[in-house]
Amino acid sequence: MNAHRAGPDSQRRPVRILVVAGQPLLRTGYRTVLGAEVDLTVVAEAGTDGEAVELARRLLPDVVLLDARTPRGAGMAATRAIVKAGLPVRVLILATADLDENVLGPLRAGARGFLPRDVSSAELTAAIRAVAAGDAVVAPQILDRLLNHLAGLLPDPAATPSQVLDQLTGREREVLIQVARGRSNAEIAQALSVSETTVKTHVGHVLTKLRLRDRVQAAVLAYESGLVRPRS
Repeated sequence: MNAHRAGPDSQRRPVRILVVAGQPLLRTGYRTVLGAEVDLTVVAEAGTDGEAVELARRLLPDVVLLDARTPRGAGMAATRAIVKAGLPVRVLILATADLDENVLGPLRAGARGFLPRDVSSAELTAAIRAVAAGDAVVAPQILDRLLNHLAGLLPDPAATPSQVLDQLTGREREVLIQVARGRSNAEIAQALSVSETTVKTHVGHVLTKLRLRDRVQAAVLAYESGLVRPRS
């Protein structure tokens, strides 16, 4: 049994989660997994996009966990409505790793994270905490497919040189390259032999300087600018 020491972290309120899934059994499963964590709490469940939006407006959860195991494009409407309303609510999508509208639609609408449905409970809870803290989380296999999918749409950097990255320092460029490859702060810190706090600071500077919303936008820009090229 794990012992929890009293301290500053123990005084924080739990991350409040709205679970959205079309099947009651799935909602029960997510509630069971999340309920085992002392710092996470499920405040409500929804079975449709409409219910999700109404509950998000009324309850203002920290994170909406949306299982897109519903018809093509499901989740996009809910995500767009939540983002457009300016609610202090972040959407985390559980979807297939293929690039159908279950992924691309919510991404365009403003979702802050994407995980495959077969993600482990530890990965799911870690992603919820990260999204609640303001980070964007995309599973490496989804990010890799996404960026390779976009590769054909990207301009040739030799033909269209970009100056947008000129304002970054050399170290910030290195961090951006690592972000574009889907690596976490811990992995970047290890690769560059710096602390995670330093990496977090650099990521923040990159997002601020380039006026980007999150790591997903940063990764896409790295490919658009030619700083990183998709793997063949």
